[in-house]
Amino acid sequence: MTRKRTIGRFRRSKQGGWEGEINTLSIQRAIRLVPNDNRVSDKAPAFRVMLGWQHIGDAWELMSRTEPPREYWRVRIDDPFCPLSAMLFCDAEGMTAQLVLQV
Repeated sequence: MTRKRTIGRFRRSKQGGWEGEINTLSIQRAIRLVPNDNRVSDKAPAFRVMLGWQHIGDAWELMSRTEPPREYWRVRIDDPFCPLSAMLFCDAEGMTAQLVLQV
């Protein structure tokens, strides 16, 4: 059985990305997902994960296999002590989202 834990809450930013906080036992930071303007292919990340001005990870746009299909983002944060792989899911209005860690 897969358990899911919400480790962050986000809202749309005025620049077209997402901003919010991530809270785990070892990380409690405000981060931003900034649109990747240099995408050269569909497999390139849709967003850059930023802590201040530092690039700490990436997020890729995906579609669920449910009916109807639902857009979400696979988020990878490259922390040397605690690398994270999570999913960012929007609410129905598309204005807020939750970052979910699969355990």
